[in-house]
Amino acid sequence: AAHNADITVHDGDQLASAFPAIHTVGRAAEIGPRLIDMRWGDSGPKITLIGKGITFDSGGLDLKPSKAMEMMKKDMGGAATVLGLAAALMTHRTKIRLRVLVAAAENAVSDRAMRPLDVIDTRAGIKVEVGNTDAEGRLVLADALDYAIEGKPDFMIDFATLTGAARVALGTELPALFANNQQTADAMLAASRRVADPLWQLPLFDDYDRHLDAGYAALSSTGPSGYGGAITAALFLRRFAGTDTNWAHIDVMAWNLAARPGRPKGGEAMGLRALFDYINRLAAE
Repeated sequence: AAHNADITVHDGDQLASAFPAIHTVGRAAEIGPRLIDMRWGDSGPKITLIGKGITFDSGGLDLKPSKAMEMMKKDMGGAATVLGLAAALMTHRTKIRLRVLVAAAENAVSDRAMRPLDVIDTRAGIKVEVGNTDAEGRLVLADALDYAIEGKPDFMIDFATLTGAARVALGTELPALFANNQQTADAMLAASRRVADPLWQLPLFDDYDRHLDAGYAALSSTGPSGYGGAITAALFLRRFAGTDTNWAHIDVMAWNLAARPGRPKGGEAMGLRALFDYINRLAAE
């Protein structure tokens, strides 16, 4: 309302029909899942921001240990980041055609929860075998990415608290960046250095793509190996974003485990400052 943006919320039976993967992930929860679609601006490049909005992640039937579950209210950190980035861009009156997609669901446990090795539908028409019910973020993003590319954006990016593998590789303070376009990645990394909002690029290593085709009955959401988990997760997302789209993915902690100067303990919009700088420069070209 503050910025006169348009908003559409998909839920209920309409969500189940149009966004089956988001529905499947969130159907076990008392509060049903949503796909939130916001649009703002009428000139400039078409920029789409996509956020993983898992409001709480129990792990589903592949239940997390209690210690690992403690902070899982932060599993909506990707969605929070894109909402903050969108607010900054609108406040700055950046000359873009902005779209924000938030895939919101709770990964809960009930008799309606998805099961390991279930084969589920996605918006793209690709059948997916659930390798692990705790790898739910990539499922909700799959539907959101497929929806986003219908609008033919000039640039789209998703933020997600997606994998523990990225944290093992880079620690909690350095988000992992993946991108289809190296020129785009280079410009984003330059922006991150300018504003002291660090990102580190990891590869979309094509040879690992074969692991996703190793499911029993469909495209595997995880692949059979625990190695290279951040890369295989990004490659899974690429199956829905496409290889030709100017798309980037940031695998982010979205949380400071301890306080540092300018970075208090708790939720942290990692990557927001870098992308604000990058998108403003893109809009000025």
